[in-house]
Order: sequence, then structure tokens, then C-alpha cells
Amino acid sequence: MLTAIIIEDMSDALALLKKDVETRHPEIDIIATAQSVVEAAKVLRKNQPDILFLDIMLGDGTGFDILEIFPDLKSKIIFVTASDEYAIRAFKFAAIDYVLKPYAHEDLSLAIERAKEQIQPNKERLRILKDTIAAPDQKPDKISLHTLDQIIIVSLDDIIRCESDSNNTIFHLQDKRKIFVTKTLKYFAEMLKSYDFVRIHQSHLVNLQCISAYIKTDGGYLMLKNGENVPVSVRKKTEIIEILDRMHR
Repeated sequence: MLTAIIIEDMSDALALLKKDVETRHPEIDIIATAQSVVEAAKVLRKNQPDILFLDIMLGDGTGFDILEIFPDLKSKIIFVTASDEYAIRAFKFAAIDYVLKPYAHEDLSLAIERAKEQIQPNKERLRILKDTIAAPDQKPDKISLHTLDQIIIVSLDDIIRCESDSNNTIFHLQDKRKIFVTKTLKYFAEMLKSYDFVRIHQSHLVNLQCISAYIKTDGGYLMLKNGENVPVSVRKKTEIIEILDRMHR
């Protein structure tokens, strides 16, 4: 048997999650629940479970407050969040799994299976998550990139461009490193579009700050500050010219 504790400030949501886990996952024993940071601290001082279901926003604080009270917590964490676009974006930047409320039973089951196998997010990834949620209107300074065998944290300013490789993405960095990430270019284009990254081609996403010039000949391409040339698709030419004009006004 695995032990679990649920920390959720909404009574109905807590009751539903407790029922779903007990009904569908009999291998998990829910040993306690809490609805606030204060309650959670009392419960966790007595028992540290195998799995901790942790809501982000609590009435008297956040789930991060609990993690700061227990910096050496060994529990596998399943973060639970409401369907808020900023929170979802924050989890993607930190490359940390989450369950979105209201959740489907399949999502919950998948999260539990991942929790059994996962290595805990390190403190820097948790900091990226916390900072991005706390300041949704600010540009995050870092992003966590999930490769086949590790998670690499890089500064957004160090990313020159991203290149599609089938259903994967290659990140090209200022220090000439290339990082192969197991997610599509479309996924990152959507995530980074508000932070000076623009999709200029089906296969290319570029950091606007790394553009040296737009060359209209040879079909149209961007000259980047690192000396690379990247093609611009026909349907993106007008948009790119307008963006560059605005940048240099």
C-alpha cells in the first residue's frame, strides 16, 4: 500500500478527489487531508506520505509555502491546479506535471502512475514554477527543457532559435549547444509567443532579439547575430517585416 495526503482548500473538490482515489486506486491509502497551509503543516509533521496531492492556491497561502516549510519532503508530489492559463503556462515552463481541475479520471490515473516513477523536481524548477505563477505578466527568465534522459534549465535570452525535427524540437543556444527536446515546435511556439519569439516557418521559431537583418532576396531569409541564415515562409514575410519595423521605430 502507498500512503497519500490531500491538501485542497475547496471542500467539494477535496471530497471528490478523495472518493476518486479511494474508489479507483485501492492501492493508495489516504491517511489525512488538509485545507490550509496551517493544517497541512500540522499533518505533515506527523506523517510524510508516499504521495502528496497539493493544490497550488490555498486560503492562507500557497502550496509553495508548504514546500518551504518542509524543504526535505520526500513525498512524490501531484500538483493540482484550476484551469488558469497562467498557471498552466507556468507548469510548462518548469516542465513539471500537474492535474488540471476539473480533471478526467484518465488524467488522474496517469498522474498517479507518473508520481510513482518520477524523480522529484529540483529546487530550481520549483522556483521557476513559483516565480512564473507569482508574476504572470512578466517574462520568465528561465525554462526547463525535457530531453530523453534529463531536464536542462536554460535562460530564455540564451535561446537563439528552435528547429522542428519531426515531433521533436532542437534548441540552438548562444554557447553553440543544441538541446534535443521531446516536444513539438508547435508546443513551444505557443508557449513562447508572448516573449519575443516568432514562428517564421513551419520548421523554425526565432528569438527576435537574435535577428541581425531580414534579407528579401533568395526567397527571403533572416540573418541571425550568430551568423546563421534561416528561411522565412512566404505567408510569414509580411508579418516578419511588420514586426521588425515596429522593433526599429
